[in-house]
Formats: sequence, C-alpha cells, structure tokens
Amino acid sequence: MKTKSLSKAAGRPRSFDTSKALDRALDVFWRKGYEGASLSDLTKAMGINRPSLYAAFGDKERLFRKVLDRYAEGPASYSTAALQEPTSRAVVERLLYGAADLLTSPGNPRGCLLVQSALACGDGADCVRKELISRRMAGEAALRGRLNRARMEGDLPLEANPVSLARYIVTMTQGMSVQAVSGATRRQLHRVIGIALQSWPSSRLNA
Repeated sequence: MKTKSLSKAAGRPRSFDTSKALDRALDVFWRKGYEGASLSDLTKAMGINRPSLYAAFGDKERLFRKVLDRYAEGPASYSTAALQEPTSRAVVERLLYGAADLLTSPGNPRGCLLVQSALACGDGADCVRKELISRRMAGEAALRGRLNRARMEGDLPLEANPVSLARYIVTMTQGMSVQAVSGATRRQLHRVIGIALQSWPSSRLNA
C-alpha cells in the first residue's frame, strides 16, 4: 500500500505555476546573488518544497540557469531589441538608456543580475561564475557584430574600432550597475549616458 501511495503521489500533476515560481526565484537571485540565495530562501519565495523544486527545475545551479534565460527574455530583453535599431547610435542609446531604466526601476532590485551574481561568486560557484562571464561575453560579441556591420554600411567611420566600442559600452553598463547598487538615480545615470553619447563617432553617411 505504501508503495502504491508513493507511486500515485509521484504521478500527480504539479500544483504550482512554474512560470510564477521562476519569476519569484528570479527576484531572490537578483536581490541576493547566486551564493547569497539559499534553498530555503528560494522555496519560501516560490511557495514550494525542496522535492518539488528538484523535480521541476533540477538543482540550484540548473534553476539559476533557467532564471538567467527568464531574465534575458524579460527584464533585459531591451538589449536584444536594441540590436535591431537602424543606426549604431540608436543601438547604443537604446542599450544604455534601457540599462539605466532597468537598473533603477522601483519595481526591480538594484543592479544587474549578471553583474551582481558574478561579483558575489566564490570558488564554490565557479561553474556559475563562468556561465555568467560567458553570457556577458556573448552579449558583447553580438554588439560587436552589429557595430562591425554599421562600419561596413558607412554608419560608422572607417577608423572606428567595433571591438573597442563594444567593450566601451559593456563597461558603461557594468559600471552603471555598480553605481545603481550604490544609490545612483535614473537621472544621474541618464546624465552620464548623455556625456558618453557626445563622443559617439559620426556616421559617414552624414558627412
């Protein structure tokens, strides 16, 4: 009888919304970082027990990877949309202002999930740290490719260096994340962005 009971329990459908549970896990990781978020923090926020978490999402590391996908497709989706802008300046404007708005939104934890989690990762979470670095590098590579296309199309001067420009923008966004955590306001970050955009290379098409 006991075996039958366990079998029936194992076959029951999930009684929680996995989408909402992921959103709640995202909030916990965003506020506390990967290592700072305990399993107790996660299960309490998600409204489930540990067996349910393991059954639905795997271990903590696999849950975090799902959360990173959720973050990229949701709060940070502006970065993908920005690459579709028609000019390099429009791409950069949307990236920087989108980042500033996300980092200082009153409805979100301060800072960037990828940056904050990587800064707080110790040796015990080396796989997670490498995953975060890989995702940031992929974002930089996508921006570099877009800026290289802009240069080939005449939207950037021939002497412009897409590699350095992409790294400059990534450094800007990471720096704004640290500033936001330290209390910088949206207006303050927007002013910094305005200064950065003043030095953006002019298009050859308008020369």
